[in-house]
Amino acid sequence: MKKTAKLLPLKEVMSYSLGLFGFQLIVGYLNSYQAEFYSTVMAADLAIVGALILVVRVISALFDPVVGNLVNRTNGKRGKLKPFILMSLVPLALLTILIFVEVPITGFGLYVYIFFTFLLFSMAMTLGDVPSNALASIATPDPTERTNLVSISNTFRAIGLSAAAAVIPVVCILVPGGSAVIVEKGAADNAIASNEYLISAIVIAVAGCLLFSLIYFINKERVPYKAEKTSFKDMLVTLKGNKPFLLVVISCFLGFGRQIQTGIAVQAANAVMGSQNYVLIIGLTGGIGAVVSMAFMPVLIKKLGEKKVYIGMSVYGFVLSMITFFVGYGSLPVMLVLLFLTGMQFGVVNLLPVIMTADSVDYNEYKTGKRSEGTFYAVLSLTVKVTLALGTALGLVILRFAHYEGALGGNQPDGTADIVYFAYAAVPGIFSLLSIIPILKYDLFGKKKLEIAAELQARRQSDSEKVEN
Repeated sequence: MKKTAKLLPLKEVMSYSLGLFGFQLIVGYLNSYQAEFYSTVMAADLAIVGALILVVRVISALFDPVVGNLVNRTNGKRGKLKPFILMSLVPLALLTILIFVEVPITGFGLYVYIFFTFLLFSMAMTLGDVPSNALASIATPDPTERTNLVSISNTFRAIGLSAAAAVIPVVCILVPGGSAVIVEKGAADNAIASNEYLISAIVIAVAGCLLFSLIYFINKERVPYKAEKTSFKDMLVTLKGNKPFLLVVISCFLGFGRQIQTGIAVQAANAVMGSQNYVLIIGLTGGIGAVVSMAFMPVLIKKLGEKKVYIGMSVYGFVLSMITFFVGYGSLPVMLVLLFLTGMQFGVVNLLPVIMTADSVDYNEYKTGKRSEGTFYAVLSLTVKVTLALGTALGLVILRFAHYEGALGGNQPDGTADIVYFAYAAVPGIFSLLSIIPILKYDLFGKKKLEIAAELQARRQSDSEKVEN
C-alpha cells in the first residue's frame, strides 16, 4: 500500500489517550469498589448485588444500539461522535458520586435503589463509551496510525482502570482517622469508611470527566462519512454480513471469565492479603503488566498479525494463570511477579478487539460502501458490558459460595481465601483458552487488511476528485 502522509498529530494522540484514561478511571472505580461499598457500608448481600449488576448491565446494553443508531444518523458541525461525548459528561459525573452516597434504606428498597442508580449510570456511560471507542476508527484512514493510536490510548486506558485503586488508599491516608493503615493479616478493623468512598468518588468523577472532555475539544474526525438513517433491522443485517466482527464478539463472550479479576480485586486483596487497601498492590501489579505488553503490541502485530498475537497471548495467559495459582499463593513477592507476568495477556485481549472492530468497519465499507461506526462500536460496547457483568457476577457468586465476609479482612472462614484466590488467579486463564476458538477462523489481517485499506483509500481519493470537478 502506498505510504500516506502523517495525519494524526501527537496532540490528538495524547488528548484521546488522556480522555480514555479519565473515562476508565471512573469505570475502574465502579468495577473495583461498587460491590464492596454496597456490602460493607450498606449491608447488602453480595450475591444479590452481583445479580443486580448483571441484570443492569444486560438491560443497559440494549441502550448501546440506540446510541449507535443515533451516531449513524448524526452529521453536526462537531462531527458524528463528539457531541455524544459532551452530552455524557454531567450525568456521568453526578451518577458516579450518587452511587457512593450512603442512604438510609434497607431491605428490598435498598436493592431497588441500587438497581435504578446503577442503571442510570450505565446509560450515561454508554453515551460516552460508544462514540469515544468509535473515534479511533475515523481519527485517521491510515491503518498503521490507527493501530498506534489504539495501542497508545489503550495503554492509558489500562492505567486509568488500575489507577482507580490508587485513589482510595490516598484518600484514606488524608482523611483524619481514616482506614489506610495496613494492619497485620487477620485484622478486621481497617474497613474503608463511607465518607472515604464518597470523597474518592467526587475526586474521580470530577477529574475523570475533565480529562474525558479533552476528546471533544481537541480530537478531529477525519475519515469521510455520510449520515444514514438506519433501522435496527438494517443494523442486524450489517452485523450478520460481517464474519470477522462476529468472530470477535463470540470470542469476547467465550472469554467473559477473564473479567473476574476486575470484579473481585478488592475482595481478593481483603481475603488473601488481609486488607482491602492491598488492592492497590495487586491491581497495579497486573495493570503494569498489561501496560508493558501494550507497548509492544504494534511491533508484534506488524510481524505476526492480529490472529497469531491473540492466540499466542491467550495461551500464554492460560499457562501463567495456572502457574500463578499453583506457585504464587503464600509468597507475596512470588505472587506479585506472577501477577505482573499474567497481566501482560490483558494488554492484548483488551487492545485487539478494538483494533479488529476498526478493521471490521473498514471491511464493511469495502463490501457495502457504508462505514456504520455507530453500529459496530455499539455492539462492541454492549459485548464488553455484558461480559464484564458476567465476569463480575461469576466472581461474586464464587465469593458467596466461599462464605466471604468483607468485614473480617484476612480472618475469613477456613477455605475461603483458597477459593477466592482460585477465582482471582486461575479462572481468567481458563476462559482465555476458550476465547481462542472463534479466532482460529479470523482472517482479516496481514495482506488482506492492507489491500482493503488501499482500495478504500483509492475510492475516497476518486470520490474527492469527482466532487472537485
